[in-house]
Amino acid sequence: VAVTLLKTCPVATCLLPEGVWSGTWGVTYENQCALRGTSVDLKCKYGYTLGNLITWVGWFKAQQVSNKLTQVPLSQLPSPPNHFKYIGDYRGNCNLRINNVQPLDQGAYYFNFAATLGSWTSDTYAFLSVRAAATELTTVVEPSVAREGDAVRLTCKSGCPETRKINWFKDGRLVQRSQFQASREDAGSYFCAIQGEETVRSASVALSVHYAPTDVTLSVSPSRDVVRGSMVTLTCSGRANPPVARSGYRLYKDATYVSSGQSHVISDVQPRHRGRYHCQAWNNISRSGSNLINSLAVYLDVWYQPMNVSVSVSPEHIVEGSGVNLTCISDANPAADNYTWYK
Repeated sequence: VAVTLLKTCPVATCLLPEGVWSGTWGVTYENQCALRGTSVDLKCKYGYTLGNLITWVGWFKAQQVSNKLTQVPLSQLPSPPNHFKYIGDYRGNCNLRINNVQPLDQGAYYFNFAATLGSWTSDTYAFLSVRAAATELTTVVEPSVAREGDAVRLTCKSGCPETRKINWFKDGRLVQRSQFQASREDAGSYFCAIQGEETVRSASVALSVHYAPTDVTLSVSPSRDVVRGSMVTLTCSGRANPPVARSGYRLYKDATYVSSGQSHVISDVQPRHRGRYHCQAWNNISRSGSNLINSLAVYLDVWYQPMNVSVSVSPEHIVEGSGVNLTCISDANPAADNYTWYK
């Protein structure tokens, strides 16, 4: 049945004890506030004298008709099916549920009823306030920029003073906590929504979590078979927020400072460039402390052909008939393993 909200009392219900909550005629209401798109129950109680049986109940809304404020039955209002639903009874509960509340639903609602020995037409009403658009739900993340370990609090503000239970979401996934100690994994976009009606939600608010560099690594390109005279690039990288600035990287060779910057290019590699390299990274988080982060060391090996070839004679003064050693000396990487002698 379309909700007319002018209901005749079923016979079985009318046989129940009458007037259970009050011995006098009247209706009491609670004003309500609802967010657009949610469902709301207008709380209502009614009473009548003993000896009466309820024959019908009905909800009305104040409307301007011919320049006069008139109580119009809800069944005569343009609304989708089941928009209004009577969830009360015939013994004192006259609650009304309004589904998918819209701004046009705002206004004054009246409950009237009739019994076997009289009827009641209300001159008081329940007022429904509907909060739309900018005043629906607002997410507040405090602080919105935090360091790892800082306390973070999520607050969902509503245009209504009392809001039903809400759920929290991060990057579209349900989260269980609205207060926590920040970690880098907590960074993301948060919004709140009415539980059970998640289409009613706030705009997303970002939480940024700052932390010192981690996972600092040094890479060499090419990574192997580096030949004398070729070009080599050493690059330092790491995870950090805020990101490590270009000046936040330093390169060391055998514990001696080489240069600053994320990349270091050796355009003409020579044997003197061989050694153990590591880099260091920091941002404004680590700089304020003492935890400057070093990468693991990387050994740069340079290959080159034999150079500085020379012959040594031992002993220096040779007597006819004695023994002599001729030794070929060279600098090479890998070491020379094949020699040819000439006289």
